[in-house]
Amino acid sequence: MDLSALVKAYDVRGTVPDQLDESIARAIGAAFVDVTGADRIVTAHDMRETGPGLARAFAEGALHRGASVVEAGLSSTDMLYFASGHLGLAGAMFTASHNPAQYNGIKMCRANAVAIGQDSGLTDIRDRASEYLDRGLPATDAPGSVEQADLLTAYAEYLRGLVDLSGIRRLKVVVDAGNGMGGYTVPAVLGDAVLAPLPLDIVPLYFELDGSFPNHEANPLEPANLVDLQKAVVAERADLGVAFDGDADRCFVVDADGRPVPPSAITALVATRELAKHPGSAVIHNLITSHAVPEIVREHGGVPIRTRVGHSFIKAEMARVDAVFGGEHSAHYYFKDFWFADTGMLAAMHVLAALGEQERTLADLTAEFTRYVASGEINSTVDDQAARMAAIREAFAGRAESVGELDGLTVQMPDGAWFNVRASNTEPLLRLNVEGPTEESMAAVRDEALGLIRDGSGA
Repeated sequence: MDLSALVKAYDVRGTVPDQLDESIARAIGAAFVDVTGADRIVTAHDMRETGPGLARAFAEGALHRGASVVEAGLSSTDMLYFASGHLGLAGAMFTASHNPAQYNGIKMCRANAVAIGQDSGLTDIRDRASEYLDRGLPATDAPGSVEQADLLTAYAEYLRGLVDLSGIRRLKVVVDAGNGMGGYTVPAVLGDAVLAPLPLDIVPLYFELDGSFPNHEANPLEPANLVDLQKAVVAERADLGVAFDGDADRCFVVDADGRPVPPSAITALVATRELAKHPGSAVIHNLITSHAVPEIVREHGGVPIRTRVGHSFIKAEMARVDAVFGGEHSAHYYFKDFWFADTGMLAAMHVLAALGEQERTLADLTAEFTRYVASGEINSTVDDQAARMAAIREAFAGRAESVGELDGLTVQMPDGAWFNVRASNTEPLLRLNVEGPTEESMAAVRDEALGLIRDGSGA
């Protein structure tokens, strides 16, 4: 069976049941044990209705290959990474993150949250699973065993041990969980559901777990999905707002006036905090983050390292250079103290600590980290991605200061404006990100590139 449409660059993701069903999950579970060599694994799932069945089928495949399974049950993705690091086990998280309700998927890691991507085992898992689907699983005489584990309190305690919020000034925070896993983890970590209360007044939006996403998609990267949070922050006269995506491994922040704080500014802010604790350390940023990020990292004595987009690539590079922190334009934030894995909750805690340790507003606090004008990510569905990319390369040849191909095309213009266009690893899209020293320079490059992407005109 061909699984190439289902197995992406760094995870498994597709619609259920036509692309991903329990028989496929079972085969992937067996292949996962074969490729990792794990004799004990941990699984978890988000709030999607199909999650428990897929996770159990995956466990059955793993059991069939002799591995024992710890079922962590309902979890955010960063809770699964915590479980992998805390227990020292390879793990599998069943989630489709911000994708619509009909999707589900699997994010896999080796022990201590070491990511598994296309070049680090995922292709082997895909090929072995395909064989099992064609030929069936081999007989086994020694199946593994299953146990359940509730790790929510341990997860909350661990995060609170990394960022102490007990002494900050009292803050009012609106949190939009988007009916995703933030509704499960925020009360435990930032509220008083399992630990002592913090000086935070949490105003909850859409904390009810519902994988059909009845209020809005759990993808705060899209401006339309931030509107409710922005209105609530202003209406509540809150100090800030935080939105999580469906599996709560990403967080987005808006200030007291409801204005989004760019993820690159959050990356720079958190980087300065981590560099204050670990002077001279490396900080990872992907090639789409603002040019302000490497500038600020250098100014604070750190070593900025640029990498391609994608969690498996970034985690591998962080481990290789022993980076203290990493950030992406998409609001994924990675921490050495969290097994080099991404966690939206820990990033949110850093923002709360930075704000609560002084008296300025969030807008004033983050102004120093926002130096350029950015378009935000603009997605376009196109019929022929390669042809559009070739047209862009040709149109800017001879005019650009440089053209890089680390991840898609990154074009640097002489006036300081630059853009990156790349194919999505999970959807049939071209993603455009543009930045410039002024609104005019950014808009000119944005409009030309977008015209080439959408209709080939460059207009």
